[in-house]
Amino acid sequence: MSQVYLTTQELAERIKYDVRTIRERLKDSVLLEGIHYIRPFGGRKILYIWNVIEQDMIGHSTNYAFSVPMAGGGVCRG
Repeated sequence: MSQVYLTTQELAERIKYDVRTIRERLKDSVLLEGIHYIRPFGGRKILYIWNVIEQDMIGHSTNYAFSVPMAGGGVCRG
């Protein structure tokens, strides 16, 4: 299986998020180094792994499609 690598700009265009949002809010909290993105050859450039990000987005959406968040932090799947 070949991986599809995206720059931050290309990822922003695909998921319809602002580049700054990806860099400041998603990177290192939702998108994790070594899982969702890599730094080729130990440099500063970041390449996002599209296949993994797409799987996580779809998986998260289907897991929480019919759930109601509870005040104590739990989830009611009714």
